[in-house]
Amino acid sequence: MTDLIHDTGFWVLVSFILFIVVFLKYGKAKVLASIDGKIDAIKTELTVAERLRVEAQELLAEYKRKHKDAIGEADTIIARAKETAEALRIKAEEDLSETLERREAQLNDRLSRIEQAASQDIQAYTAKIAINAARDIMADGIDAKTDKAIINNNLDTVSKALN
Repeated sequence: MTDLIHDTGFWVLVSFILFIVVFLKYGKAKVLASIDGKIDAIKTELTVAERLRVEAQELLAEYKRKHKDAIGEADTIIARAKETAEALRIKAEEDLSETLERREAQLNDRLSRIEQAASQDIQAYTAKIAINAARDIMADGIDAKTDKAIINNNLDTVSKALN
């Protein structure tokens, strides 16, 4: 037994057993309370994490819905813009057509007045030539052959002036 008293392995074993007994009697409640506290903290963290995950999924779903709504609104705005642009294009074409028709009518009216003025000028010139020819014939009092030549010459002049 003396060998046992001097054996360090024996004393380590006795110290360990004594430590376990003291630990179980006095420290078990504190260690278990500490472990229970950690378990409760982990459960709380898990609950919070689960709640945050659910909130994140809800936010994601809400943002996806808002994104889808925004795309729908953008498509609607684009469709309206296209319709408006088409209506403006049609209106511009109609306005251009009306303007062109009005200008064409004005040009036709102006051309008609120019033609009338030219016709009146030609008639006045023709009358002037005829009067001068008649005056020349009367003043000269020439024979029939000369009269025919003068008349034919004056008719050619009048004909050229009319054309």
